[in-house]
Order: sequence, then C-alpha cells, then structure tokens
Amino acid sequence: MIILIFTFLSALWGGLLARRRKGNRLDIAQYAAGFGIIGALIGLFLTIILSRTL
Repeated sequence: MIILIFTFLSALWGGLLARRRKGNRLDIAQYAAGFGIIGALIGLFLTIILSRTL
C-alpha cells in the first residue's frame, strides 16, 4: 500500500512540476513517469525496512 501511495504522489508531483515549467503533454508524461518510478522505489525500500523492523 505504501508503494502505491508513494508512486501516485510522486507522479502527481512530477506532472505538476513539468506543467509549472511550461512543458507540453509529453514532457508532463515523462516527468510523471520518472518521478513515479523514483517514488515507487522509495516506497519499496520503506516497505522493506518497516516489515523487517516490526
């Protein structure tokens, strides 16, 4: 669940950042995908750390 939340929020943040920088639709999609992947990795590591410590 943590992974999905981090992925969605990161993709949203990336899309908004690209829109603020006056990017076209492909720029927004690329930023959203890139930030989403990074967010998913952070969420994955956070999930692993939490599952091993609890």
